[in-house]
Amino acid sequence: MLLLSSSMMALAWLGHLRFKDSWSFWTALAVSWLIVLPEYLLNVAATRMGHGLYTGAQMATVHLAGGVVCVALVSRYVLGEDFGTRQALGFALLAVSILLIMGKGPA
Repeated sequence: MLLLSSSMMALAWLGHLRFKDSWSFWTALAVSWLIVLPEYLLNVAATRMGHGLYTGAQMATVHLAGGVVCVALVSRYVLGEDFGTRQALGFALLAVSILLIMGKGPA
């Protein structure tokens, strides 16, 4: 559910840019909000179901990291933007951060 939520949010954030020359600001805003409303329902449902199994910080980490990955995918495959070495290094560092936050044991 969090992955689907992140995918929908990335589309709402960036997808309208593909139609920048043909959609007005208000059309882009309306379409983005139509995507965001069901996304928020998924996010809240997933967070409520996962709380207890994971901490709030751990769930937020998964959601935010998933959002970063989805934004990169939308940027690449919807907008046709390049994905370079710096972005790959950033994702590697993000993976290390996720492992640190999600890990068990003493701090």
